[in-house]
Amino acid sequence: MKIICVGRNYADHAKELKNDLPTTPVLFMKPKSAILLPGKPFLYPEFTDDLHYECELVIRICKNGKYVQARQAHNYYDSMTVGIDFTARDIQREQQKKGLPWEIAKAFDGSAVVGDFIPSPAGGISGDIQFRLDKNGETVQVGITSQMIFSVDKIIEYASQFFTLNIGDLIFTGTPAGVGPVVTTDVLEGYLGDKKLLDVAIR
Repeated sequence: MKIICVGRNYADHAKELKNDLPTTPVLFMKPKSAILLPGKPFLYPEFTDDLHYECELVIRICKNGKYVQARQAHNYYDSMTVGIDFTARDIQREQQKKGLPWEIAKAFDGSAVVGDFIPSPAGGISGDIQFRLDKNGETVQVGITSQMIFSVDKIIEYASQFFTLNIGDLIFTGTPAGVGPVVTTDVLEGYLGDKKLLDVAIR
């Protein structure tokens, strides 16, 4: 399985990081070893001093596919959750300044936290599906799917031009504004609507 991630998919988040708005989805990958399963603590990496959370809606692929059309994309996923794309922001900035790839800032072990999955709507994800992240009991991020620059179905259409989608693959669909740092002892809780699906302690 693989993890496909989308960057800059909310205008407010792109602006807070001083990035231009994309005209096509910005994709990057994480390996299977990046997954942190529900109930496991996150161990703060020794190689960064500026670790940031990025809460996202995550979908799970249920059907193999290549060159999937957007109008058919809803047939290729059947479950969703909230996840956290942990980012070593200091390393990312350093790599960007050098014009180098920044997988080491995004794709390290445990950097893709996933919550418990629930069924996604039968007709696909559209309209106003809301998710949020609480840090130590206070809400720090709120995302609404209608505010995505590229919808879930458009992401699938675009990504499947380059990568064959396989059953079990995950797609992190982008983070809204409000990203920020974490420290050891922080507790992060992710919600889809009012349902808590993710709970991770920073150690």
